[in-house]
Formats: sequence, C-alpha cells, structure tokens
Amino acid sequence: MAVGAAEAPRIHLVGAGPGDPDLLTVKAWRLIRDAEVIVHDRLVSQAILDGIPNHAAVIDVGKTPGHHPFPQDTINDMLVDLALSGRRVVRLKGGDPFIFGRGGEEVEYLARYGIACEIVPGITAASACASALGIPLTHRGLATGVRFITGHCQSGELDHDWQGLADPNTTLAVYMGVANIRKIADRLTGAGLPGSTPVAMICDGTLPSQTHLIASLATIGELACTPHRTGRALFVIGQVVSLAPAGKIMKREAALA
Repeated sequence: MAVGAAEAPRIHLVGAGPGDPDLLTVKAWRLIRDAEVIVHDRLVSQAILDGIPNHAAVIDVGKTPGHHPFPQDTINDMLVDLALSGRRVVRLKGGDPFIFGRGGEEVEYLARYGIACEIVPGITAASACASALGIPLTHRGLATGVRFITGHCQSGELDHDWQGLADPNTTLAVYMGVANIRKIADRLTGAGLPGSTPVAMICDGTLPSQTHLIASLATIGELACTPHRTGRALFVIGQVVSLAPAGKIMKREAALA
C-alpha cells in the first residue's frame, strides 16, 4: 500500500441519490465535476455516470447478488491508495452513503490511515421512491413514524425485532428486500400486522424506467417475485400507501399477478 502524501489526504464520500441526476445535490454535482477519480457502486444510475466529465478516471466496484469482484476489504484498500496519491477522489454511492451503504465502515477504515472523509448526503431511496409515487412516509392519523430496515442479511437470517416492527402506526421502508419479501411479510403478519396492510413495491424509482405495484402484505410475496421484477426495488409497508393518488395506481393486484 502506498505511504505518504504531499498534502493531507482526503476522500469525498458522496451520495448520488435515487438515480435521477436532477436530484443530485449541488455540492455532489460540483465534486463529481471536479473529481480526478470516481469510485462508484452498482446503484449509481447510468444517467449520473453519463454526466461524469471525461477527465475523470471511473472505477466500478459494484456488487451484484452472488458476484463480488471487489470485496469490501479490497475497496477499502483502494480508497486508501487513491487518497494517498494526492488526487481528488470521490467515492460515489447510490442514495445516501450512511443508509445501508456501508459508508460508515469506509470512513472508519480511512480514519485508521489518517485520511479525512467529507460526507455529502444524498436523497435516500425511501424518501425518493415514496415521493415519486405520491406516498407520504408519515401522515397524521396513519403513521406517526417511519423505520428503515434491510431485507438482506449476510448471515441469511433476518434478525429483526418483528414484534416492534409490526406497528400499524409506523411506516416500514424495506431496502434490498426482493429476495426475502415473502419471508418479511410472513414475519410481520405472524407478529400481528394485518395481512390487509397495503404495500407498494417501487422499482427504479425516479428513473424513466420506474414501475410499481400496489398489493397487500398477504399477497406481496407472490406478486413481487415474478420474473420481470427488477432487483433495484424498495418496499413501503403501511397505511400511508393507501394515499397514493389514484392516477398513479395504473394497475392493481389482479392485473399484476
């Protein structure tokens, strides 16, 4: 690993938001425009990647299920080497880097080598996807709070507090949940959340390719796993889903079976 640098090394950890380039923060776009090296993950949209200036070196370290060409340890060491090279480096992550983006782990690792990390937050998928469908995450009389949970676990077992999550007055936003949504729905209904609770599945939220379906907790497991569904999806579970404008709900459960 390289050592030493003429100036204090620094990395900019930047949230790319949900995919629509117009939803990048002004600061995020400025840093992307000025970067000499950009290290990005899989969830950064092609529309944003297309806007990266030609002078920047672009390194794709994205992971897909079952395929991790760049393990996290390798990414960590790469960031250290790039920072110590003295170049302007942006670590670009989809959504917000501190919400299921392993941004905190990378900041901790960089700190061991004396590398400062400036955090630039991005719009997270829960907020962006729900808004794209006209669903408020909180709403008086329907949801007094919202919880973000992951639908994916390295150990293979989702170790959540299901009793606590099965609160009819709380909205649940489930990230990376396509593979386990049937199990999640079963756990929630088993903990007492009614099977009639509405659920929205939003795929490619904020992008031109955005699609969605509206189902219930009892039916989402079957409907979400049809072959044409994309893995880039977010689930919103709770009574607030009933507020999606009628014009947004083009198809109901029967049409999407």
